[in-house]
Amino acid sequence: MLRTFHTVRYLKPSQIYYRLVRRRPVLFRGPTPSLRPCQGRWTPSIPRASARTGPNRFRLLNQEREIRTWNDRGIPELWLYNLHYHECPDLSLIESWLAENPVHAAGTGWEPYPLSLRIVNWVKWLLNGNALPQVALESLAIQAAHLESVLEYDILANHLLANAKALVFAGTIFQGGIAEKWLRNGLDIFERQIPEQILPDAAHFERSPMYHSLCAEDLLDLTNLGEAYPGLLPNWRETAARMLGWLRTALHPDGRIAFFNDSTFGAAPEPDAIFAYGTRLGISETVPISRDSGYIRLENGPTLVLFDAAPIGPDYQPEHAHADTLSFELSHRGRRVLVNSGTSNYEMGPRRQWERGTAAHNTVRVDGQDSSEVWKTFRVARRAYPIQVKTDGRSYAEAAHDGYRRLRPPVIHRRRLELLPHLLTVTDSIEGLGNHEVEVFFHVHPDAEVEIDLDPNLTKIVEKTTYHPGFNLSTPKNTVVGRYRGPCPAVFTSRVALA
Repeated sequence: MLRTFHTVRYLKPSQIYYRLVRRRPVLFRGPTPSLRPCQGRWTPSIPRASARTGPNRFRLLNQEREIRTWNDRGIPELWLYNLHYHECPDLSLIESWLAENPVHAAGTGWEPYPLSLRIVNWVKWLLNGNALPQVALESLAIQAAHLESVLEYDILANHLLANAKALVFAGTIFQGGIAEKWLRNGLDIFERQIPEQILPDAAHFERSPMYHSLCAEDLLDLTNLGEAYPGLLPNWRETAARMLGWLRTALHPDGRIAFFNDSTFGAAPEPDAIFAYGTRLGISETVPISRDSGYIRLENGPTLVLFDAAPIGPDYQPEHAHADTLSFELSHRGRRVLVNSGTSNYEMGPRRQWERGTAAHNTVRVDGQDSSEVWKTFRVARRAYPIQVKTDGRSYAEAAHDGYRRLRPPVIHRRRLELLPHLLTVTDSIEGLGNHEVEVFFHVHPDAEVEIDLDPNLTKIVEKTTYHPGFNLSTPKNTVVGRYRGPCPAVFTSRVALA
């Protein structure tokens, strides 16, 4: 009950209201709106490879399945969601979906999030020069009307942006009174949400490089749509350029994202594809001048450190948060050396719990407790807040967090990173009184070899753990753990030597 209280107390009243009130889907009635003439130019967006490997066989999230129906409840929910996204639609796929997903608005395909992505992907397919049959256009209008009645105000965050994007796409390609209503509603959501969800340094406020990538693609798509239908949409170019700039700061030298919060490869477009899309639209990256998101990038010669001194996300929506406060990732000579463990699934269970937990990240756990109380699939109760953040943006970063103040007796974890061309020094201070068990984790990339010299007061153990560079992917890795049990305050200085 206490954990539930500390989870619910952060919610907005509107979220509680929309979770309690049963919303009745609105079925579209009346003639299908006519298509609005496209008077501008649609630029090819980021392509997706077809997931279809046979008539009823698909490879999604690194798993291949033969489906019996479009709503097979024996299939994990996230895989089924992806099936309904239609990231690479074609006429036979659309016709198959229409045959099994009639307008009674039931099943996975009618849930707001997959519904939003599919609307956009059908419209993109149309804008790419393909013809949608009249029955598909009728369904598209029905889907938009249904979506407008079940917008995800209970979830907010990236889900509500996806809903709004779908309304804008539907309201733009159709014309007439109902289409204008969809367009106006979608634009109103963006007008309210963009200033809140895009931080001053242009990071998406959920602090996940993966979801930041998806939201950056959303703004590029909307900019593209505005070019195809001049005069209908606001100008989001400046915001998109800043989001591209922030994305650049969240990359390793290999050009791929870091694994903070729910982040992994393959779910969002690769950064190079996002940057190339921006280039096609005439949008260049704008380098952020602040670090409001809390992520710090240190570079010294051949070595890069990405340090998480950030909140775990917005208080009212931390569903993609991990207990990774003050964790870091390290690359040397263009290759990853120390990594967080990644994300392999969104299914409730011990694997999801471990991947979100503190022990799966390069940070410190005290008394066996996660720094933020992650639980269930997407829940967080009491959470860590970073404090006293300092950096020169090049050779050192320092921060503390209060996530362990709930312990008895309470303590503060403070960490200082000092970077030289061939050496990273990590100093962890446990500030407070009493006897505590302290664990310091260093997760070594599966392909890396590194010398880690732990503080002499730490007992060194090498554990076999796993690395998850994609959904449903798992690779063995070594994790160096330093353990201490004794009185606090205590200070531990460890060194990572880089050849």
